[in-house]
Amino acid sequence: MTKSASKSNTPSPPVKIAITGGIGSGKSLFANFIKEKGFPVIQADDLAKYLMQSDRVIKRKIIQSFGNDSYSGESINREYLAKTVFHDPEKTKILNKIVHPVVIRKIKELLHDAKTPLIFCEAALIFEAKMTPLFDYIVLISADEELRIKRVVERDLVSPEEVLQRMQNQMSEIEKNKRSHYIFLNNGTPEELNSKADLIISLLSPHNS
Repeated sequence: MTKSASKSNTPSPPVKIAITGGIGSGKSLFANFIKEKGFPVIQADDLAKYLMQSDRVIKRKIIQSFGNDSYSGESINREYLAKTVFHDPEKTKILNKIVHPVVIRKIKELLHDAKTPLIFCEAALIFEAKMTPLFDYIVLISADEELRIKRVVERDLVSPEEVLQRMQNQMSEIEKNKRSHYIFLNNGTPEELNSKADLIISLLSPHNS
Protein backbone atom coordinates (compact mmCIF):
# COMPACT_ATOMS: atom_id res chain seq x y z
CA MET A 1 0.00 0.00 0.00
CA THR A 2 1.38 3.42 -0.93
CA LYS A 3 1.68 6.26 1.55
CA SER A 4 -1.00 8.27 -0.24
CA ALA A 5 -3.43 5.35 -0.12
CA SER A 6 -2.68 4.87 3.57
CA LYS A 7 -3.42 8.53 4.26
CA SER A 8 -6.70 8.43 2.36
CA ASN A 9 -7.89 5.54 4.53
CA THR A 10 -7.19 7.41 7.77
CA PRO A 11 -10.55 8.47 9.21
CA SER A 12 -11.01 12.21 9.54
CA PRO A 13 -11.69 13.58 13.02
CA PRO A 14 -15.37 14.30 13.61
CA VAL A 15 -16.79 17.76 13.05
CA LYS A 16 -17.58 19.11 16.52
CA ILE A 17 -20.71 21.26 16.72
CA ALA A 18 -22.10 23.13 19.72
CA ILE A 19 -25.84 23.82 20.02
CA THR A 20 -26.66 26.73 22.29
CA GLY A 21 -29.39 29.25 22.99
CA GLY A 22 -31.12 31.08 25.79
CA ILE A 23 -33.83 29.70 28.02
CA GLY A 24 -36.98 28.91 26.03
CA SER A 25 -35.23 29.15 22.67
CA GLY A 26 -35.85 25.51 21.70
CA LYS A 27 -32.23 24.34 21.73
CA SER A 28 -33.13 21.08 23.52
CA LEU A 29 -35.83 20.32 20.95
CA PHE A 30 -33.31 21.00 18.18
CA ALA A 31 -30.81 18.67 19.90
CA ASN A 32 -33.48 15.96 20.17
CA PHE A 33 -34.16 16.22 16.43
CA ILE A 34 -30.42 15.74 15.81
CA LYS A 35 -30.42 12.63 18.04
CA GLU A 36 -33.45 11.21 16.23
CA LYS A 37 -31.44 11.43 13.00
CA GLY A 38 -28.80 9.14 14.48
CA PHE A 39 -26.10 11.59 15.54
CA PRO A 40 -24.59 11.65 19.04
CA VAL A 41 -25.46 14.65 21.21
CA ILE A 42 -23.64 15.37 24.47
CA GLN A 43 -26.13 17.16 26.71
CA ALA A 44 -24.12 19.29 29.11
CA ASP A 45 -27.02 19.89 31.48
CA ASP A 46 -27.68 16.16 31.92
CA LEU A 47 -23.95 15.56 32.32
CA ALA A 48 -23.75 18.26 35.01
CA LYS A 49 -26.70 16.73 36.89
CA TYR A 50 -25.09 13.29 36.74
CA LEU A 51 -21.75 14.59 38.02
CA MET A 52 -23.39 16.60 40.81
CA GLN A 53 -24.96 13.32 41.89
CA SER A 54 -21.99 11.00 41.45
CA ASP A 55 -18.74 12.98 41.81
CA ARG A 56 -17.66 13.02 45.46
CA VAL A 57 -15.45 16.10 45.12
CA ILE A 58 -18.28 18.11 43.55
CA LYS A 59 -20.71 16.96 46.26
CA ARG A 60 -18.30 17.95 49.03
CA LYS A 61 -17.72 21.42 47.54
CA ILE A 62 -21.46 22.04 47.01
CA ILE A 63 -22.23 21.09 50.62
CA GLN A 64 -19.39 23.31 51.86
CA SER A 65 -20.70 26.24 49.80
CA PHE A 66 -24.47 25.89 50.21
CA GLY A 67 -25.08 23.66 53.23
CA ASN A 68 -26.15 20.09 53.99
CA ASP A 69 -29.63 20.72 52.57
CA SER A 70 -28.07 20.74 49.10
CA TYR A 71 -28.49 16.95 49.14
CA SER A 72 -31.30 14.75 50.36
CA GLY A 73 -29.52 11.53 51.22
CA GLU A 74 -27.46 10.72 48.14
CA SER A 75 -29.66 12.76 45.79
CA ILE A 76 -29.20 16.40 44.82
CA ASN A 77 -31.92 18.59 46.36
CA ARG A 78 -32.96 20.47 43.21
CA GLU A 79 -35.78 22.38 44.92
CA TYR A 80 -33.41 23.72 47.59
CA LEU A 81 -30.74 24.71 45.05
CA ALA A 82 -33.36 26.37 42.83
CA LYS A 83 -34.51 28.53 45.75
CA THR A 84 -31.11 29.34 47.24
CA VAL A 85 -28.75 29.42 44.26
CA PHE A 86 -30.32 29.88 40.83
CA HIS A 87 -31.96 33.24 41.59
CA ASP A 88 -28.73 34.67 43.00
CA PRO A 89 -26.13 35.52 40.32
CA GLU A 90 -23.22 35.38 42.78
CA LYS A 91 -24.22 31.96 44.15
CA THR A 92 -24.80 30.72 40.60
CA LYS A 93 -21.23 31.75 39.75
CA ILE A 94 -19.93 29.77 42.74
CA LEU A 95 -21.88 26.67 41.69
CA ASN A 96 -20.70 26.99 38.08
CA LYS A 97 -17.10 27.33 39.27
CA ILE A 98 -17.47 24.02 41.11
CA VAL A 99 -19.25 22.08 38.38
CA HIS A 100 -18.10 23.52 35.03
CA PRO A 101 -14.43 22.45 35.07
CA VAL A 102 -15.40 18.80 35.64
CA VAL A 103 -18.15 18.94 33.01
CA ILE A 104 -15.81 20.52 30.46
CA ARG A 105 -13.14 17.89 31.13
CA LYS A 106 -15.70 15.13 30.53
CA ILE A 107 -16.99 16.80 27.35
CA LYS A 108 -13.40 17.00 26.04
CA GLU A 109 -13.02 13.25 26.61
CA LEU A 110 -16.30 12.45 24.83
CA LEU A 111 -15.40 14.68 21.87
CA HIS A 112 -11.95 13.12 21.63
CA ASP A 113 -13.34 9.57 21.66
CA ALA A 114 -16.09 10.23 19.07
CA LYS A 115 -16.06 7.95 16.02
CA THR A 116 -18.91 9.52 14.02
CA PRO A 117 -18.55 12.13 11.21
CA LEU A 118 -20.45 14.70 13.28
CA ILE A 119 -20.77 15.06 17.04
CA PHE A 120 -22.96 17.65 18.75
CA CYS A 121 -23.00 19.14 22.23
CA GLU A 122 -26.02 20.98 23.63
CA ALA A 123 -25.07 23.53 26.29
CA ALA A 124 -26.69 26.78 27.40
CA LEU A 125 -23.42 28.31 28.62
CA ILE A 126 -21.05 27.60 25.71
CA PHE A 127 -19.80 31.20 25.73
CA GLU A 128 -19.99 31.91 29.45
CA ALA A 129 -18.05 28.73 30.28
CA LYS A 130 -15.44 29.56 27.60
CA MET A 131 -16.09 26.27 25.78
CA THR A 132 -15.95 27.66 22.23
CA PRO A 133 -12.38 26.41 21.52
CA LEU A 134 -13.67 22.83 21.83
CA PHE A 135 -15.87 23.17 18.74
CA ASP A 136 -15.56 23.72 15.01
CA TYR A 137 -18.96 25.41 14.74
CA ILE A 138 -21.45 27.08 17.08
CA VAL A 139 -25.17 26.83 16.22
CA LEU A 140 -27.39 29.32 18.04
CA ILE A 141 -31.11 28.63 18.40
CA SER A 142 -32.93 31.91 18.97
CA ALA A 143 -36.51 33.13 19.37
CA ASP A 144 -38.36 36.33 20.17
CA GLU A 145 -38.22 37.21 23.87
CA GLU A 146 -41.99 37.22 24.40
CA LEU A 147 -42.29 33.76 22.87
CA ARG A 148 -39.41 32.42 24.98
CA ILE A 149 -41.06 33.74 28.15
CA LYS A 150 -44.41 32.18 27.17
CA ARG A 151 -42.78 28.79 26.51
CA VAL A 152 -40.97 28.71 29.87
CA VAL A 153 -44.02 29.89 31.83
CA GLU A 154 -46.05 27.04 30.32
CA ARG A 155 -43.26 24.46 30.69
CA ASP A 156 -42.02 25.25 34.21
CA LEU A 157 -45.22 26.75 35.69
CA VAL A 158 -43.37 29.87 36.84
CA SER A 159 -44.17 33.56 36.59
CA PRO A 160 -42.99 35.74 33.68
CA GLU A 161 -40.95 37.75 36.22
CA GLU A 162 -39.03 34.63 37.25
CA VAL A 163 -38.27 33.82 33.62
CA LEU A 164 -37.05 37.36 32.97
CA GLN A 165 -34.76 37.13 35.99
CA ARG A 166 -33.26 33.90 34.68
CA MET A 167 -32.84 35.43 31.22
CA GLN A 168 -31.00 38.41 32.70
CA ASN A 169 -28.44 36.01 34.20
CA GLN A 170 -27.55 34.79 30.69
CA MET A 171 -25.49 36.46 27.97
CA SER A 172 -27.51 38.75 25.71
CA GLU A 173 -28.84 37.47 22.39
CA ILE A 174 -26.94 40.22 20.56
CA GLU A 175 -23.63 39.01 21.97
CA LYS A 176 -24.44 35.36 21.24
CA ASN A 177 -25.31 36.27 17.65
CA LYS A 178 -21.88 37.85 17.19
CA ARG A 179 -20.11 34.70 18.38
CA SER A 180 -22.11 32.05 16.49
CA HIS A 181 -21.46 30.54 13.06
CA TYR A 182 -25.10 29.63 12.35
CA ILE A 183 -28.24 31.26 13.80
CA PHE A 184 -31.66 29.62 13.47
CA LEU A 185 -34.76 31.57 14.48
CA ASN A 186 -37.28 29.29 16.20
CA ASN A 187 -40.49 31.32 16.16
CA GLY A 188 -42.43 28.73 14.16
CA THR A 189 -43.48 25.10 14.39
CA PRO A 190 -41.45 22.08 15.56
CA GLU A 191 -41.55 20.85 11.95
CA GLU A 192 -39.79 24.02 10.81
CA LEU A 193 -37.12 23.56 13.47
CA ASN A 194 -36.69 19.92 12.44
CA SER A 195 -36.01 21.04 8.87
CA LYS A 196 -33.25 23.30 10.21
CA ALA A 197 -31.69 20.28 11.93
CA ASP A 198 -31.66 18.56 8.53
CA LEU A 199 -30.05 21.66 7.04
CA ILE A 200 -27.19 21.86 9.55
CA ILE A 201 -26.42 18.16 9.08
CA SER A 202 -26.35 18.65 5.31
CA LEU A 203 -24.16 21.77 5.54
CA LEU A 204 -21.59 20.38 7.97
CA SER A 205 -21.32 16.72 6.97
CA PRO A 206 -17.70 16.07 5.87
CA HIS A 207 -18.72 14.73 2.44
CA ASN A 208 -20.19 18.16 1.66
CA SER A 209 -17.12 20.13 2.71
